[in-house]
Amino acid sequence: MTLLLPALQSPTGPAASREAVRFGDLSLTYGLLAGASDSLAARIADAGRVAVWATPTPETVIAVVAALRAGVPAVPLNPRTGERELAHILGDSEPTAVLAGPDDELPPALEKLRRVTVDARAAAASGAPAGSPAHEAGAAGPDVYETGEAGPEDPALIVYTSGTTGPPKGAVLPRRAVAASLDALEDAWEWTGDDVLVHALPLFHVHGLILGVLGPLRRGGSVRHLGKFSPDGVARELGSGGTMLFGVPTMYHRLAEVLAGSASKAERESLTRALSGARLLVSGSAALPVHDHERIAAATGRRVIERYGMTETLMNTGIRADGAPRPGTVGPPLAGVELRLAEEDGTVLDEPGAIGEIQVRGPNLFTGYLNRPDATAAAHTADGWFRTGDVGTVDADGYVTIVGRKATDLIKSGGYKIGAGEIENVLLAHPGVREVAVTGEEDPDLGERVVAWVVATDPGSPPSPEELADRVAAQLAPHKRPRTVRYLDALPRNDLGKIMKRSLRA
Repeated sequence: MTLLLPALQSPTGPAASREAVRFGDLSLTYGLLAGASDSLAARIADAGRVAVWATPTPETVIAVVAALRAGVPAVPLNPRTGERELAHILGDSEPTAVLAGPDDELPPALEKLRRVTVDARAAAASGAPAGSPAHEAGAAGPDVYETGEAGPEDPALIVYTSGTTGPPKGAVLPRRAVAASLDALEDAWEWTGDDVLVHALPLFHVHGLILGVLGPLRRGGSVRHLGKFSPDGVARELGSGGTMLFGVPTMYHRLAEVLAGSASKAERESLTRALSGARLLVSGSAALPVHDHERIAAATGRRVIERYGMTETLMNTGIRADGAPRPGTVGPPLAGVELRLAEEDGTVLDEPGAIGEIQVRGPNLFTGYLNRPDATAAAHTADGWFRTGDVGTVDADGYVTIVGRKATDLIKSGGYKIGAGEIENVLLAHPGVREVAVTGEEDPDLGERVVAWVVATDPGSPPSPEELADRVAAQLAPHKRPRTVRYLDALPRNDLGKIMKRSLRA
């Protein structure tokens, strides 16, 4: 049995009264969360597979924890998923029940499933922790769950990919992978039960759900979810006991804007104190621009560290808490993870600074795509390495730098391999550039030409294409300069704040 959440096994005494999760004014202790999840686990023990309407609420936490403790695979659903995509996910994963909050309005596609209501406020109001007479009257005892037959290779979660190359695929994440990734981060980040994690990430994705909720619960620590991101919320929670902050680049960019003077003096000072006092500031899901790294460090004296992972692999690399923070890199491979670079023809690249596709293997990997043995086979090399589709470099110290996605961020122009990320960092340091994305575009002479999509700080007076091209040529190399500059009011982004470059190229 892979015991994923040992802190929820029959918590008693001080352990039972320790805060596990907090959403706004609603807090659940370990005792209350154990009781609520035990009760729910008893109701879904024979469900086979359950869907979770993954709103940013404590109901989602109870639902996922209950599924894990019952050994029932959970399929987190993004509440903003469109009708067609939702129908595909439901048809592919075939859950028999959907777990949702009492006030959630579910779309018609979910009506055929048995609805199991999860009520966090009722659980908090009951005051009946696991093992109490009130709890045992409504469910089996607290030792029933996470002591059964579920093994390390049994699925814990089925998380659907973004579907950028076709219909979303369900990545089957075994209990072994969840445990391995979270324990590797415990080692890298010196993560303990004394840590209080603050974040506002979606709970239908690996970053917010597995790292941001299951991570603290596996350690016996606590998580405070903001519900909706705001710099004021970050300042409040970090300033009142929070020790770690998880975010995506869009969030850190907004924090950097406040620190740079976009808010009042009082708000700026409050946020500065809060960030300065945090033990760890972690960014992920996309590259954090060096410009924002530097602005936050200059204002707070604290460096944001980055890590690198994906749905199919969970976490691969990360800057260690005791390591050297290097803006623009995602650190060395985590404990247990093997990483290599390879050419398109499979040639393994060993020399420092070489650019190639990142391939990984280790206990952190998924078991495959649900119902897609063809896609699973295509995603792996003949010798068992997972093809991430990301392109990067590895320096002499083992630190990994992500160039970008093979399909959208590696530009082959005039015989050169060019990474979009380094050009973006140079352009973002220009005071006239608020946001930027760099892509490649077919060119009859060069093969591909570099295109910069720019959101100007002052839309009425943007920097000229010539000025931006000259800046890149001077700081990087002439062949990396943008040949085309297009101006936009905003860049298209997904729920995690990632720029959707395929939308730009289309």
